[in-house]
Amino acid sequence: MALDSVTLRRLLAELRPRLLGLRVDKVTQPEKDEIHLHLRSPGSSARLLLNASVGAARLHLTAQSKKSPPAAPLFCMVLRKYLEGARLTGLSQGAGPDEDWDRVAVLRLENYNERGDWQPYALCLEIMGKHSNLILTDADSGLILDGLHRYSHLLSRYREVLPGRPYQAPPPQNKMLDCPNGEIFARRLLEGGAERLTRDALLQEFGAVSPELARELCLRAGLHEEGAVEHLGLVDYRRLFQAYTDFVSGAAETEARVYYETAGAAPLAFSFTPYRQYARLHGVAQASLNAAAETYYREREQFRVMEATRASLRKAVRDQTERLLKKRHIYETGLAQAEKNLIYRRWGELLTANLHLLSPGRTEARLADYNEPDCPEVLIELDPRLSGAQNAQAYFRRYGKARSALRTNQPLLEAAETEIDYLQTLRLAIDQAARPEELREVYLELTEQGIIVKKQLGRGRPGKAASKSGGRREAEQASRPHTYLSATGKPIIVGRNNRQNDRMTWKLARPHDLWLHVKKIPGSHVVIPLAEGEEFPDDQTLLDGAALAVYFSQARGSSHVAVDYTHVRQIKKPGGARPGMVVYDQNWSLVLTPTDADIKRLLAAETE
Repeated sequence: MALDSVTLRRLLAELRPRLLGLRVDKVTQPEKDEIHLHLRSPGSSARLLLNASVGAARLHLTAQSKKSPPAAPLFCMVLRKYLEGARLTGLSQGAGPDEDWDRVAVLRLENYNERGDWQPYALCLEIMGKHSNLILTDADSGLILDGLHRYSHLLSRYREVLPGRPYQAPPPQNKMLDCPNGEIFARRLLEGGAERLTRDALLQEFGAVSPELARELCLRAGLHEEGAVEHLGLVDYRRLFQAYTDFVSGAAETEARVYYETAGAAPLAFSFTPYRQYARLHGVAQASLNAAAETYYREREQFRVMEATRASLRKAVRDQTERLLKKRHIYETGLAQAEKNLIYRRWGELLTANLHLLSPGRTEARLADYNEPDCPEVLIELDPRLSGAQNAQAYFRRYGKARSALRTNQPLLEAAETEIDYLQTLRLAIDQAARPEELREVYLELTEQGIIVKKQLGRGRPGKAASKSGGRREAEQASRPHTYLSATGKPIIVGRNNRQNDRMTWKLARPHDLWLHVKKIPGSHVVIPLAEGEEFPDDQTLLDGAALAVYFSQARGSSHVAVDYTHVRQIKKPGGARPGMVVYDQNWSLVLTPTDADIKRLLAAETE
């Protein structure tokens, strides 16, 4: 969702008492389209984020510290020149002399210029989708000092954003920005076209209305958003105008929220008051509108970065899997051909036993196969340039090559299949990773196992094995397995990637604890802690542990899935085995089909 005019006005009103009077201590530009103003005064400090990107233009306070590039971009240097040390004197909405409903936030600052005179500046954040921009102007002359995105008349016929050009506010949209009464409100809706949908009419006629707000006004007025203006009655207009007035005047209750489709997913929207259109979503109350905006955009960015990382890791595993599948096909083809060529030993023996029948220059021989009960005739091709004995030796050599191929290709095939199985566990860990640190652990495992070349991941370096301090940092950042509570309140620990599985099975679990895993399918290790002398948990906890083992495996969504369980002391790790790979030969098994209700209950009972 975009930061609409009504929400922007609320946000600026919330920020003013917090920011006015603070001085700009530092200016940084951690992202291409993002500026951070570090504001400070005796006993107070704040970091104001100003973003002019296409899909996430906004401003809000943030506690998130981002690493800046080694060399500051040009626009950042310009802001440092004019604004470092400046005092924030105003925070308004609209680029004109009076505050209006434009989606333009204007920061007014004062600082000493090069001559030592007190100079006013205006930093204008234009929140306009793909035309969003951040422009610094001289408030006295109205001239542009610089813009985050520069463009001339070649790109815009309406205005130029270049140093030295006069600043022009974004072009007007010819929409009503303030409506004095319900009669004018209704007339405006009708005059633009009564056949329009009410939702579209609100959006087209009133400057403070966004698509989300238009839908919300319809819902609060008890109207269907797909209904046409011509079908509205007098009471409908009154209710619609009242809802509009409540939002524009600030009468709507203030209770900031962030909305999610499901817990753990990327947020879908935020609002300064509970929106009825989001009633079906999971709404999380926030301490303030600024907190809601920061949470929404931060989590959206984290989700975007996570998905980009997930896609990159998934591609690395997929490419490696495809190479191994090709190798496996080659090995299987070689083995099939070698199995077929084992017949050459019998042919060599038949030729040796019938040398007296093989005259020189023959191209084939029909011989009785005495190895079969009814001694059928076998047609054997011969090389006419060779004698019978030499043809027999040639077949023995071909038999030897086939046997050698079997000895060579069989272990290669088994190794390829083991490697493919291991890559499937990595793919599962990538798909089911719920936190950035879990994806990072998969990345570290891929580099340690030589599947991808170690490189910078995101904005942090994935650790250096040669550095002791780096090793400590990596250990500190290691993600912990997830813990859930069974229906009887017993903890169930689930490893969500191979590194978690290894730490859980070999370091956290005790020998008498119960260990579970789906049978012969890639999946998570599951451990149910047991008390000393306790051999098994209660039946419900065992079933819940098995349900989690199925859910966090490739068998998710399947029915009648076999789950093995045994004690940790029965688990062994073969020498040289990949992370997460174990063997066991003493176990019990159960078959179950986890229900959606059981899985939902268990996921909701996660404790850490």
